[in-house]
Amino acid sequence: MNNSLSYESFKKSPYRSIKLSSYFDAYDALFSKYRDKPITFLEVGVLGGGSLFMWRDYFGEKARIIGVDLNPNAKKWERFGFEIYVGDQSDESFWKGLLSKVGELDVVLDDGGHTYAQQVITVESLISSIRDGGVLVVEDTHTSYMPGYGIKSHSFVEYAKLLIDKINYRFVEFKDFDCEKRVWSIRFFESMVAFEINRNAQSISSIVDNNGEDDKAIDYLYHDENAVVFLKNINEKFRKYYSGSKIAGYLKKIIANVILYPRFMKEKFKIKKYF
Repeated sequence: MNNSLSYESFKKSPYRSIKLSSYFDAYDALFSKYRDKPITFLEVGVLGGGSLFMWRDYFGEKARIIGVDLNPNAKKWERFGFEIYVGDQSDESFWKGLLSKVGELDVVLDDGGHTYAQQVITVESLISSIRDGGVLVVEDTHTSYMPGYGIKSHSFVEYAKLLIDKINYRFVEFKDFDCEKRVWSIRFFESMVAFEINRNAQSISSIVDNNGEDDKAIDYLYHDENAVVFLKNINEKFRKYYSGSKIAGYLKKIIANVILYPRFMKEKFKIKKYF
């Protein structure tokens, strides 16, 4: 933290701001590439105004700094050159109206009310308006483990876990599942989750072959010669159907799982201590 550029900007702010010590290294990792560039930065949660000045110092004079808060008192910071919008971050219509005025965003930092509804709706309302190469960060996600912020089964961290599943559903063989195409990657830090945008990389994956020489090696994935031979035989039997038949492919996997079940159970006990 002591060598962090964002921490230096934090200390320079003339008005009070409160952060977790773990945030500054994460800020530098996520935001350094946007410094001294003409970006649009939006922060939810103005409070005492200190972070607005922090971000102006950190990103530089080329940055457009926008603040959002539920308290109308936040409008006083406009006299320092910040754009301030007053509204409820859990209101989708508020975000729709704001975006119609400010346009696309490069960086969003949600340091607002921290309820699950506020955090989830903020992400859902803004994620499609982040420019390619941008990032949306939600702070204080430790509230997902605390009482008083919503129903735990619908916490923000549970929502983020769901998006992890949906990102992995982009794998080509899962194309029948509902996948996530708005977000490239999700990074987790202590009390912070970052959603990164890279639209060229957010599509359904495909299998790529470099067409190099094939030495016909047997895949010893399971380190069990009998299992490998059995799976090889199954593959040969279903090869002529596999490419055009989902049923044949699923049947092959079911048979393989039945045969390998004893091994999977043994492996389960080896890794159980890590869960």
